[in-house]
Amino acid sequence: MRRQTSLLTVVALCLGGALTACGSGNDDEGYAAIGAGSSPKGAVAPSGSVTLIPLDGTPSPSASGTTSSTSSPSPRPPGTTPTPSTGGTGTDAGSGTGTGSGTGTTPGTTPAAPPGTTPPRTATAPAPGTTAPPPPSTPAPPATPATLTLSAPVLADADRRWCEQVTMTFRNTGGTAASSGTVTFATHIIGALGVDWATIESAQPLPAPIAPGTARTHTYTVCVDSWRVPLGMRVDTQKVTATWK
Repeated sequence: MRRQTSLLTVVALCLGGALTACGSGNDDEGYAAIGAGSSPKGAVAPSGSVTLIPLDGTPSPSASGTTSSTSSPSPRPPGTTPTPSTGGTGTDAGSGTGTGSGTGTTPGTTPAAPPGTTPPRTATAPAPGTTAPPPPSTPAPPATPATLTLSAPVLADADRRWCEQVTMTFRNTGGTAASSGTVTFATHIIGALGVDWATIESAQPLPAPIAPGTARTHTYTVCVDSWRVPLGMRVDTQKVTATWK
């Protein structure tokens, strides 16, 4: 029994030395299991993807196709430094064409107005130190024509029997000056018994000009023919009218 165990140990050592000799041909360091493991009773299918790694570092001529998987590096004996692996090189080329158009605005700028439209006007403030122009003045309404109002005549006796002093006040209430005009007097001939025998009209010029909003007072001497007023009769100017322009 002991001879069989020693023989198995020697065989295992020989196999381990052979595997170690086969793995020393390249730069990668390998390891060999020592001791006999329990042989399975039948073939067991792998539970995950399988990556074939040749021991000599060259692709196997009998392998075909591609496989991909993610695996962790093989464990190394304690005290050894892993040799940095060199990565492969490859090239990739691609080409493409594309067209595009777009519009945009830069921050702080005003977007341009669409074609055919007028941008809104903005009010501009006057520069510092300058005075804004005054607003346009409203045109004055058109001036109204001259309008004269006459006072009641104030009568006084003159130095002759057929004459009389007539004082009148003319007030212009219109918007234009009265530059000229005529004053007409209606003088009545009164008899000794108070009978009104006749009315004689006479005219004298208006005391022009009379400015708008002003008044002028003037005293006229109104006379009739002397033969119309005999002794005992008198004159009485009862009505005064005026025309102007």
